[in-house]
Amino acid sequence: MNSDSPIFQGQRKQLCERLLAEGYATEKVLQAMMRVPRHLFLESGFHQHAYLDKAFPIAAGQTISHPSTVAWQSELLQVEPGMKVLEIGTGCGYQAAVLVELGVKLFTIERQKELVDFSKRMLKTLGLRAEQKFGDGFKGMPVFAPFDRIIVTCGAPYVPKALLSQLKVGGIMIIPVGEGTQKMVRIQKNADGSFVQKVLGDAAFVPMLKDKE
Repeated sequence: MNSDSPIFQGQRKQLCERLLAEGYATEKVLQAMMRVPRHLFLESGFHQHAYLDKAFPIAAGQTISHPSTVAWQSELLQVEPGMKVLEIGTGCGYQAAVLVELGVKLFTIERQKELVDFSKRMLKTLGLRAEQKFGDGFKGMPVFAPFDRIIVTCGAPYVPKALLSQLKVGGIMIIPVGEGTQKMVRIQKNADGSFVQKVLGDAAFVPMLKDKE
């Protein structure tokens, strides 16, 4: 595995400065992203491009999200250290690493076994801890519920009821919803059990997969 060289660190700093200037996230989120070497989550052939604001293919026909998307979703979550956060769609583990660097207690689920194995290795290599599961993201992780925050990193055709039920009162879910084109949606749970939804903008993610037993 390639080291995190000064060249990569410099490129990462420039990327984070651009994301800050463009308003994707605040310093807190971008400082966490500075601590995560994105190039290590990519195949070596992509390393020199790792700090461009681009998505890249990873295993199992999936992608690693644009850094701007990771910054934006992380900012929208409004996490505080110690919060319990559920991530749907671990992928290669890059978003998970950023969330752990933000100090949350992370629970993350992934449907592709190849990506579960890869992300576990990556987080261990970086010294980051998360509760990881191979399974159906539509079902969430009820054994660990409720969660302060839920982040979905794949395009959901609808908002899964199981995920809504696993959100704490006052909790926030950030989820891209739609088939084909998606909208980023913020959902907050009220004390009476109702939900307030707000559409925050356009999104483009790989589809959320289900029916994994």
